[in-house]
Amino acid sequence: MIFQEIDWIDSNINKLNDDLRELALEWYRPFRFVPGILQKYLKAARQRVRKVSIIVQVEPSAGAECQSCFYTASKNAGCKIRRELSLIDSFAAKVNAKTLEKLLNDESIKKVWLDATVKTCLDIAAPAVKAPPVWAGKITGKGVGVAVLDTGIYPHPDLSGRITGFKDFVGNKTEPYDDHGHGTHVAGDIASNGSKSQSKYRGTAPEANVIGVKVLNQLGSGSLSTVIEGIQWCIDQKETLSIRVMNLSLGTPAKQSYSEDLLCRAVEKAWQSGIVVCAAAGNEGPAAGTISSPGIDPIVITVGSIDDKNSLNSSQYAIARYSSRGPTPDNLVKPDVVSTGTNIVSLRSPDSTIDKQNKNAKIGSDYTSLSGTSMATPICAGIVALMLEAKPGLTPNEVKKILKQNANPLPN
Repeated sequence: MIFQEIDWIDSNINKLNDDLRELALEWYRPFRFVPGILQKYLKAARQRVRKVSIIVQVEPSAGAECQSCFYTASKNAGCKIRRELSLIDSFAAKVNAKTLEKLLNDESIKKVWLDATVKTCLDIAAPAVKAPPVWAGKITGKGVGVAVLDTGIYPHPDLSGRITGFKDFVGNKTEPYDDHGHGTHVAGDIASNGSKSQSKYRGTAPEANVIGVKVLNQLGSGSLSTVIEGIQWCIDQKETLSIRVMNLSLGTPAKQSYSEDLLCRAVEKAWQSGIVVCAAAGNEGPAAGTISSPGIDPIVITVGSIDDKNSLNSSQYAIARYSSRGPTPDNLVKPDVVSTGTNIVSLRSPDSTIDKQNKNAKIGSDYTSLSGTSMATPICAGIVALMLEAKPGLTPNEVKKILKQNANPLPN
């Protein structure tokens, strides 16, 4: 005897993404063959106790605002809205099986997604991407705002006066901080001026402004809905904080087409608003088909990593083994470009998670060394900041085209 609920899950397959469908089935699968009197009791217990975080995509009614549709759908289902994600016509909630069933039976609901987990995906690096000759021409990224959606930013002396905005979606603090350390390193890859190293460890845009958007926690992970909320905030603050570039050194496994991916939909909205989005390819190489979301999106600039062998001789460069490879689920060629990402020295956040776990990686008292496409991506984002200072009128599409056309092919 199979529970009736299995039938409604199957009948609503088009409204459930694959991960959530499997999870919904798990609510009932263990008790399919339990006697009827126990089934009723266990069903009620499971529906009351076990909850899962989801993102609910609403089909807006003609003339109705998203918030109104969110409120109506959540009220009908009996769930509380945790986050409004108007950018993608969605809201985040935490529900049990009974509430999920009510949402699926609501005709205004377009699709329901699992609120997946998102994780964190310079002395040689800057010369390797030919930044110093650009600096010599007085192009340093000055005045260009780069949003760093990550674990936060520690107010390091090398960024003094250039953390021009900070928003904390995790701890709701108002002053810049980074309890994990990843975001600080990333910010330094972009905009460190090297003041504590006699200009040795500089980012590729050493006078750019950085805007810290904390969407990942002390362990370097966070929810999909929090990242989307951060993207929405950046679009809203674009003019106020002069945000021209967005760096996403984070990602989640890509299991479906970019057209069905909520994070891809969000970064496309940022791109369309005029923000150049640089996204990490991921660190799941060398296997094929391992590009992370939102790097699978054809619009954004997806960045892979090379190992520069600590050399300025480009003939020695090679794709880093850990760097994720394409194709994407849509059979698209990715990444778009690669940059130095191995053993990158950048800013240290004292007493952060990374600082405690990687004591041997410390370089003096102000810097630390990390590897990954998380490092390659901000180095590329810094190059984009240089381009936008030199030619402020460039559109995101023009930036990507110029970047790809002028990239040097790696030796075979």
